Amino acid sequence: MELSGTTLELFAGSSCCNKDTYIDAKNVCKSLEIPHFTYDYKEEFRNHIINDFINCYANSITPNPCIECNKYMKFGIMYEKAKELGCKYIATGHYAKTEYSKEYKMWVLKKSNAGAKDQSYVLWSIPKEIIEYVLFPLADFESKDEIRKIASENNLKTANKPDSEDICFIPDGNYKKFLEENSDIKPKAGNIVNSKGEILGKHSGLYNYTIGQRKGLGVSYKEPLFVLGFNKEKNEVIVRRRKRVI
Repeated sequence: MELSGTTLELFAGSSCCNKDTYIDAKNVCKSLEIPHFTYDYKEEFRNHIINDFINCYANSITPNPCIECNKYMKFGIMYEKAKELGCKYIATGHYAKTEYSKEYKMWVLKKSNAGAKDQSYVLWSIPKEIIEYVLFPLADFESKDEIRKIASENNLKTANKPDSEDICFIPDGNYKKFLEENSDIKPKAGNIVNSKGEILGKHSGLYNYTIGQRKGLGVSYKEPLFVLGFNKEKNEVIVRRRKRVI
């Protein structure tokens, strides 16, 4: 098979796994006169992505599910499925670029020309051995408007489809609610302390905070405070002031 379109079912009801998404993908493939396939990988997605997301928060680590999804699903399972279909390459809509490096004597991942929209940073974990077989058609475009114009000129119904920037399995953006409803993680009050152990305030759960966070700490202090880390055993959020540069 020379060319085909593929949609992975990963999480029912998510921003990228719903009836409209499947219909849109099929319509685009129909316009391009290529076959479209849909595969159910919801169990694998839960095992590799959702469980990792939950485990990270349970251990006071801030996860990045997009990185894990790219590694295991889009450039793992999907690449293997593409080979089964007889396809040599896979192409996605990420803003990134691949090219052969004479210096490193291998194919490498590079930034695209999309500036702030570049997504190469969430692709660093894809298997190096498949980079040669990954195509990023959007690599040289600087804005989404250019891409929408091309889609519109080709009468694709998805030309004006809104961007989705939320975590796909948490479309309402409320990750705290998701954790409480899908894991044993529940609100547990504790102290917010400085590096000396002095109590500055209270928190309602370690999972409500991220290292480096400044806003929404719930602590009134003479200077801005940032989350430095956590003491899971004592259920403490550790904060500090910004370092002064002399």
